[in-house]
Amino acid sequence: MRASAEDDGQDHAAPPSGGRTGRRGPRPAGSVTISGVAAAAGVSRATVSRVMNGSTSVHPELAARVRAAAERLDYAPSVAARRLALGRTGTIALVVPDLANPLFQSVLRGLSQAAGKAGRQLLVAESNEDPEEEVVLAIEARRNSDGLVLASPRAPDERLRALSDRLAPFVLVYRQVPGLEAPSLSIDNAAAIGEIVAHLTGSGHRRLAYLAGPPGSAGNAERLAALRAAPGLDLTVLPCGSMFDDGYAAAGAVVRSGASAVVGFNDMVASGVLTGLRELEVEVPGDVSVTGFDDIPFARYTTPPLTTVSIPKSELGAQAWERLWALMNGESGGYNVRFQPRLLVRGSTGPARS
Repeated sequence: MRASAEDDGQDHAAPPSGGRTGRRGPRPAGSVTISGVAAAAGVSRATVSRVMNGSTSVHPELAARVRAAAERLDYAPSVAARRLALGRTGTIALVVPDLANPLFQSVLRGLSQAAGKAGRQLLVAESNEDPEEEVVLAIEARRNSDGLVLASPRAPDERLRALSDRLAPFVLVYRQVPGLEAPSLSIDNAAAIGEIVAHLTGSGHRRLAYLAGPPGSAGNAERLAALRAAPGLDLTVLPCGSMFDDGYAAAGAVVRSGASAVVGFNDMVASGVLTGLRELEVEVPGDVSVTGFDDIPFARYTTPPLTTVSIPKSELGAQAWERLWALMNGESGGYNVRFQPRLLVRGSTGPARS
């Protein structure tokens, strides 16, 4: 609970009047102390410390007053001293399956920008879609940081639960694990697939091919389960992967399947199969419709533009930071969030050929 301006301990003194201080000439670097900022802002040293360390427990008006005084006095806290006082590294970590996937780059950007505003650096590692490597990286990254964000982790549920104490504080992104205390920000994959299927069947498609993602992906499992549960479909599941080359290599299998529409595990896969089908002289969407998942930045620029579902990628990174920051300060990480994707219909889908 945030303190109000009236009940913040020693901070009842009014700020000094007269606006800017009447200093003469440039102030030597490092000559302004935390006590000077406290006196200029009319607050306690403890309040200045909390504001400089990014705490959200200070009333916004007091925090603004402290920051204004610090700027007026050219005060810059010592990073080394701050980290020593806090017993922290000043770094948070992000572990992702594959940095080449624009989906994770968007999360990285949102997380990095939010953490940077709080003066924190970001350590990034990728597991190359290997669940065992992911576990090793997560433990090592957490050892060298103050908190961890696991984006779309491939490790099994039971492994994540077993590692929970060693990784805390941490936040899950694109994944929800039952019985895990860490907060999660996930995607309603079943709802997204439901929208895709409704769109395709509404256009007369019944024979669908699914280009499956990595076996360890929880998102892949949820999307496949939703497709299998959809009534009235003749579904062919084709092993694929998560990258452009995987989709490109699957184009021949799509043609042999006789499917009139393809659901790609993600936009990278869907973009790859678009290219492969074009080289095989298969018209999209005239012969085969293609859909993706994620709405990565170049999905709208494929040929033809890709029908896909959009998810709030940068927002996921920013919200992951908010929850991690709360945990790092001994507060609750808040409630879990399950985002609802939005279908974006573009030129890669059309009526089934009769």
